[in-house]
Amino acid sequence: MWEEKKENKDANRTLADMVEVKFQMWIPPIEKLDASTSMFPKCEFLSLNTNMIERISNLNSLKFLKILSVGRNLIKSLAGVEVCADTLEEIWASYNQIEKPTVGTVKCKKLRALYLANNWVREMGEVSRLADLPKLEELVLVGCPVNERFVATSGEEDWMKEVAKRIKHLKKLDGQNLQHEEAEQEE
Repeated sequence: MWEEKKENKDANRTLADMVEVKFQMWIPPIEKLDASTSMFPKCEFLSLNTNMIERISNLNSLKFLKILSVGRNLIKSLAGVEVCADTLEEIWASYNQIEKPTVGTVKCKKLRALYLANNWVREMGEVSRLADLPKLEELVLVGCPVNERFVATSGEEDWMKEVAKRIKHLKKLDGQNLQHEEAEQEE
């Protein structure tokens, strides 16, 4: 189907050659990731946004995957991304049903950005565990219960400070640059 639909200018390119693969808003929607992911082994950026995917699986053959974009699906867990732990730098998974973002990501030591807006992250403990990702610089949790509850009771500024305190190497939260207390005290 991709070969028929592709919008490539170079008609000779195949999935096996593609570095950027997009299966967004597929009709009929993609419901599961199967072994066909092996058809694009050079893929560095895989976009599966706006489908009906419930779980992440079969990424084993994607040895170069740097960015996984799975927003607007039915994903409950990031389990399955760990097979790409050596290369994965960004996960775009907003508008899903993820409650525990550390499941699957804990082995992704190169992960720099994790976009989880409007998911089901409820506990501040889950946010704290993201500190185990040593390269994590950018995090989006806006619209998650943990964010909404904290902001409603303490305000946006306190939310930013609290997350910065828990994830000391984080540079950006919910699209805003963070001010870490140590940096403020040095000035």
